[in-house]
Amino acid sequence: MPNKDKIKDFTDELSISASRSSGPGGQNVNKVNTKVEVRLNIEGSNLLSDDEKNLLFEKLANKINKLGELIVVAQSERTQLQNKEKAIEKLNSLIENALKVEKKRKKTRIPKSIIEKRLKNKKLKSEKKHKRKPPGVVNE
Repeated sequence: MPNKDKIKDFTDELSISASRSSGPGGQNVNKVNTKVEVRLNIEGSNLLSDDEKNLLFEKLANKINKLGELIVVAQSERTQLQNKEKAIEKLNSLIENALKVEKKRKKTRIPKSIIEKRLKNKKLKSEKKHKRKPPGVVNE
């Protein structure tokens, strides 16, 4: 898993482009390029090991195009700078979360006393319902 320093270094490997946004801004939206698209070429990255690259391709497949670029878009803010910061932050958190190692689940056994208690309660409930039936009805 990369440390925080490596994530900050991705700025050298990013290609950033801006286009017209559909977000807030009134008439300003029609004339200013505030939508920011950040691309990171995973295959060409020098900061990631081969294992990390494979893990990213596996976990972020829907955000990676055919050229092997991880694409993140931000258009919620009114300025290009804010959207750029937001997109880079989003990209860093995506990479960080994808590279996290998940703990393996330990299998646990249900204690015998709990199983016996459950069966006892089922038996009691069954007897209670059988007592409600009239004596001549046999339906099993």
